[in-house]
Amino acid sequence: MDLSKIKPAKGAVKNNKRLGRGEGSGFGDTASKGHKGQLSRSGYKRRSGFEGGQMPLVRRVPKFGFKNPFRVQYVPVNLDTIQELVTNKGIRSFDMDVFVNHGLANKKDKVKILGRGELTEKVDVKAHAFSGSAIKAIEEQGGTATSGK
Repeated sequence: MDLSKIKPAKGAVKNNKRLGRGEGSGFGDTASKGHKGQLSRSGYKRRSGFEGGQMPLVRRVPKFGFKNPFRVQYVPVNLDTIQELVTNKGIRSFDMDVFVNHGLANKKDKVKILGRGELTEKVDVKAHAFSGSAIKAIEEQGGTATSGK
C-alpha cells in the first residue's frame, strides 16, 4: 500500500458552488441571491427570531410569570434514606460531610430533611432545614435535629 495513492471515496468530496465569479460561471450576476431585498445585500445576517419586519412572536406574546431571585432551593433527604445509611453503613451522626460523601448532596447545596419513611434508631442530624414530621420522628427515637449551617 502506498500512502501517496490514498484518496477519498468517489462522491465524498464535492466542489463548492463558486458564486459571483462572472457571467461565464453560470453563477455570476446576482450570485443566486435573487433580485434586490434584504437577503441580497452584502454582509446581511438574519438574527434569530427575525420575521422579515413583521412583529416577531417574541414581542407579540405578552410577558408573564415571576422568578423569585431570593428563592432558597433545598435538596431533599428523607428519613428512609437516613435509616438505610444507619443499617448499611452504621452511621449515627449526619452532617453535610456525610451527605456529600454518600452522594446525597453537593458541597454548596442546602439540605432539608423530610419525613418520608421511619426511623428505628437514635440518630443526630445536622441540616439546613427540617420538616415538622422529620423533627418529630428523629426526637421520638431520642436523637437530635439541629438546623442551621
